Amino acid sequence: MINQAFISFIKIAVELTLLFVVITFVISLLQQYIPYEKMEKKLSGKNKYIAALFTLLFAFITPFCSCSTIPVVVNMLKKKLPFSIVMIFLFSSPVLDPTILTIMAVIMGFKVTVIYTLVTASLSVIIGFTLESLKMERAVKHVVMKGYQEKKVKFSFKSAWKETLELMNSVYPYLLIGSAIGAVIYGFVPTDWIATTFGKEDWWLIPLAAIVGLPLYIRLSSMIPISQMLILKGMALGPVMAMMISSAGASLPEVVVLKSLFKTELVILFVISVIAMSTISGFLFYFI
Repeated sequence: MINQAFISFIKIAVELTLLFVVITFVISLLQQYIPYEKMEKKLSGKNKYIAALFTLLFAFITPFCSCSTIPVVVNMLKKKLPFSIVMIFLFSSPVLDPTILTIMAVIMGFKVTVIYTLVTASLSVIIGFTLESLKMERAVKHVVMKGYQEKKVKFSFKSAWKETLELMNSVYPYLLIGSAIGAVIYGFVPTDWIATTFGKEDWWLIPLAAIVGLPLYIRLSSMIPISQMLILKGMALGPVMAMMISSAGASLPEVVVLKSLFKTELVILFVISVIAMSTISGFLFYFI
């Protein structure tokens, strides 16, 4: 079992390393062409639906985890962007990462990735507009944190490689952690036990997985190899996706930081919204 788990870890780690380096480098090159200042104007446009689409695009091209999203949210609040736009970015940025989505497509399949992207993006927009309609902007405290400053660099392979190394420094350890956990699951956790316990069609497994995933500070980059092994072991896709989205969409450190920006009622609604997004997504995968 140990040899099996070790071989599995090496295989997953090598595959993810190659994918991560190549994809991150290409995306870093492409990001140098993005006119961030023009995009910010689109985010504050009069047509809120077009602004929402640009917000999703902005979330997609700015790969952040749940905690590192906060400085960008602070900057948006300081610039008086519409509250719905800020909320859409808050929910969509951690779960829409071009590098991780590409890796997801390679590991879990193109169909799963497309459905995941469409579902999480749509629910982020719905939640953002819903919170605005509930006039939850009143629950935003005075922002005192320093805003996020966009990097302005000229096109160069050197700067793209530097960005790749910086992202590897912050994200790659989580990929290895996820690979290690996935290898342990593959080598030591009995297939029959996972298939029997979590492979059932019981509906309550999906909201349970969403709640279990919420307090875990596991980045999406770690959850993908873990999810791959759970699915291979027989765990149903619905609970896997619910856990993946909830663990990526929020974390205890992020909730603590949000408490300094939002009043308690908005923080509670944020947590409930992440659970709702994860649960609804899980059920959609369950029925599909």
